[in-house]
Amino acid sequence: MKRWKNSRIHKVVCRLMGDKAGGVMMEYVILAVLIAAAVVVAVAMFGKTLVGMFNVAAKGATTQEKAANTTLKSVRDAQKDNASSARDYHDSMHDTPLKGETE
Repeated sequence: MKRWKNSRIHKVVCRLMGDKAGGVMMEYVILAVLIAAAVVVAVAMFGKTLVGMFNVAAKGATTQEKAANTTLKSVRDAQKDNASSARDYHDSMHDTPLKGETE
C-alpha cells in the first residue's frame, strides 16, 4: 500500500480525480490570516488605551495609589485630547458637527 501512494500512477489518478486534500489546509491558512489581520487592526486602534488602562490597573493593584491616580488622570486627559482632535478633524471635513453637539 505504501508503494501505491508514492507511485506516479497514484499521483496522476489523484490529480485527475480532483483530490482536494490541500484545499482544506488552504482554508485554514486563509482563516489564520484573517484572524491575524483582525488582531493587528484591534491593537492599532485600541493599543494606547489598553496599555494605559493596564498600567493604571497594575499600579492600583499595588500600593502605588498616588501613581495610579496620576496615571489615570494623564490617560483620561490624553483620551480627551484625542477625542477633541478627532472632533475637529470631523468638523473640518464635514459641514455639520457630530450628533449631540451644538455650534
